[in-house]
Amino acid sequence: MKLTVLVDNNTYIDRYFVGEPAVSYLIEDEDKRILFDVGYSDAFIRNSEKMRIDLRKLDYVALSHGHNDHTWGLDPLIRMFSEAKLEQLEFRLPTIIAHPDIFYSKLLNGEEIGSLLTAEKITRHFKLEYTKKPMWLTEKLVFLGEIERTMPFEADNAIGQIARDGEISEDYLLDDSALVYKAENGLVIIVACSHSGICNTIEYAKKVCGDDRILDVIGGFHLLNPGEYQMNKTVEYFQTVKPKYLHACHCTDLKSKIALSDVANVLEVGVGLTLEFR
Repeated sequence: MKLTVLVDNNTYIDRYFVGEPAVSYLIEDEDKRILFDVGYSDAFIRNSEKMRIDLRKLDYVALSHGHNDHTWGLDPLIRMFSEAKLEQLEFRLPTIIAHPDIFYSKLLNGEEIGSLLTAEKITRHFKLEYTKKPMWLTEKLVFLGEIERTMPFEADNAIGQIARDGEISEDYLLDDSALVYKAENGLVIIVACSHSGICNTIEYAKKVCGDDRILDVIGGFHLLNPGEYQMNKTVEYFQTVKPKYLHACHCTDLKSKIALSDVANVLEVGVGLTLEFR
């Protein structure tokens, strides 16, 4: 499996890519190509072009959750495929994989922070497949669906509201999901914002994949100025699971990375990073 970071908050020195506070990864496994999240703008497309990666040939677009920094790139993605049709370029339309809550409006202080596109609009361009259950995209790569929440120190605060079926309620981001790759030496857990809780996500990945070995965790851990109790419990958890590597990025602040580095090998992440696993 090969993972390429197309969008992250950070970029590497002397690599002239565009960064933004968002996430987008290209994952290639077997003969499948999966785009995991699409960032906030067309930055993932511009960066992929500089990397000589053709995003017109995708099998899946897996969406981690409905927030704007993970879904607003759907508009330029649709335009890219529409232009490919008009110019008679070779392309392969992907299937969108997501939790059923993904396209409901998400509000913060009355402002929209969710997808600007509705499910109806999306299905005019792509096939859309909802799932709350784990869905295997390749023999070794799984979309987790709705993640079980068992850790008392995580995912206990709502972030804004969700407008679902005519009612507005507190949003606990039940649509937050992740991808997991079953490598020879353990699990590679690919997260976006970890609103379900990074420890909850790892525990559910272990359950779904039947493997307790953690090789790597890459993505946002949703540790932005966490409380002392949550941070301490998170560090204790990672000390127990003993991942070989941590590629913490996006919504993981410096203080949290430093705390995690006491118990794990925390490595740098930036646009252009490529990781390969067997």
